Amino acid sequence: MTRNTENQKQETYGARPVLVTSGTGKTGRRVVERLVARGVPVRSGSRRGDVPFDWADPSGWEAALSGAESAYVAYYPDLAAPGAPEAMTAFGRIAGRCGVRRLVLLSGRGEPQAVIAEEALRAAAAEAELTVVRSAFFAQNFSEGALLDGVLGGEVVFPAGGSAEPFVDVDDLADVVVAALCGDAGAGTVHELTGPRALTFADVAAELTGVTGRPVRYAAVTGPQYADLLARYGVPEDEAGFLAALFTFLLDGHNAPVTDGVKRVLGRDPKPFAAFAAEAARDGAWKA
Repeated sequence: MTRNTENQKQETYGARPVLVTSGTGKTGRRVVERLVARGVPVRSGSRRGDVPFDWADPSGWEAALSGAESAYVAYYPDLAAPGAPEAMTAFGRIAGRCGVRRLVLLSGRGEPQAVIAEEALRAAAAEAELTVVRSAFFAQNFSEGALLDGVLGGEVVFPAGGSAEPFVDVDDLADVVVAALCGDAGAGTVHELTGPRALTFADVAAELTGVTGRPVRYAAVTGPQYADLLARYGVPEDEAGFLAALFTFLLDGHNAPVTDGVKRVLGRDPKPFAAFAAEAARDGAWKA
């Protein structure tokens, strides 16, 4: 890297860092890696990390945000969850006090309750540029998320019926988030991200069977049945009920249409599920 390039980066980003909330999570760690590769100073916020940040403990938010230029906001458990609008209001007010100038918020596609939380953050942090990234269901949920054990066990149980979903690759999402954080995507806009093709869970099971070399089947269940299953795995009853109802709603078919959000921001097509699955298999995601 030349001295001129270093100076240009310093002028672009200054000395103020980017706070990445949930910095060790599925999307957060990828955003951190990409920002570091760009030479952007980063604070990776997590419950047990160097920068303490816990969505359940607002007392640490100001210290994490103080002096930050921008922030990636990945709320846990979901922007549609009870209490999310209040959390976004509190976070936005603190971000405003700390002089944060740009916020990129991860949201869910086709979630009316999540939009309420989006607007709460927009109102509370009125001086900041807010870009919202509304995402389809993550492809990586099958390789490093809640559905991994099902794939390894040969049966993916989920309340999706026969509906199709345009699964998005989290690497594509992280690239869009970083573009937004660094000013390479339209500030103050809403990006809806999907993969290039809608697949049913049965289609996904067939793809996974092909790349893993062992049978994977999809078992459709109702929302209440899925809530009972989560509870048997130790998920608190209220959280299990919320997640089951959310997934049942999101996967009722209304999110099946594909968008061009990834291409509009990155100038390239999103990664197909088949390509994700082949790469994950090659990298050992489903080795027992």
